[in-house]
Formats: sequence, structure tokens, C-alpha cells
Amino acid sequence: MSFVLDPRLARDSHAIGELRLSQLRLMDDARFTWLILVPRIAGARELVDLDATDRSQLLEEITLVGRALEVLVCPDKLNIAAIGNVVAQLHVHLIARFESDALWPDPVWGRGERVVLTNDAREQQLARLREALKAELS
Repeated sequence: MSFVLDPRLARDSHAIGELRLSQLRLMDDARFTWLILVPRIAGARELVDLDATDRSQLLEEITLVGRALEVLVCPDKLNIAAIGNVVAQLHVHLIARFESDALWPDPVWGRGERVVLTNDAREQQLARLREALKAELS
């Protein structure tokens, strides 16, 4: 079995690039700077499905992307979660949160209506993220 991105993740997000283990994606929701790491491990549904080396690499990638978000957008809080109740494929959310955002302090899942990014906003965010992570992306 080879890695295939879940169709819902593909539909709801935009590719930023590839890290050593994971595909990095931008969620298509203008309300938040919301990134997703998807380890390219076929059949992985849970963190426990990764071997020790891949779990360690995923933690490094979470840290790398989280630090980039802190520098780029200076959030009040960085939400990091691997829930997977709707999309079973293992993926990790990194969401920059602000006390001023419409859903603060509640979680973002299942709350409010998604606001699709405009083409310009999407391209600007993708460019900023790719520049910030250019040494790590392929």
C-alpha cells in the first residue's frame, strides 16, 4: 500500500510542500492560520502507528512548523492536535489562535462557518510559509 492523501484533506487544504516525513498543508479557512502535517505513511491512523523514528521525526516537524508560525503571526496560543474523528488518516493540526479571534477560547472544530481564502490571500500565505520553511521543504 502506498501513501494517498485523504480526499477531504486534499479538498479542504492547499499543499505548501514536503518535509522529511510529512506533507505540509494550509487549511482553506481565512479565519485562522491553520496548518496540517500529514505523515506520508500508508495506512497510519494514530500516532502509535508510527515507529519510534517516525514519531520522533513528526515531533521535530511539529516543532519546526510551530516555531515558524510563532515568528510569522505571533499567536497568543498555538493549538496542536491530532484528533482524526472525521478524517481517520493521521494528520496533525497546528492552528495559530488569538484572543481576538471569533471563536476564542473555544476549539475551532465544528464551530462557525469556514471562510474560504481568496486567491490572493491564499497565494500570500503560501508564499510566506514557503519562504519561512524553505530550508526544510522540498
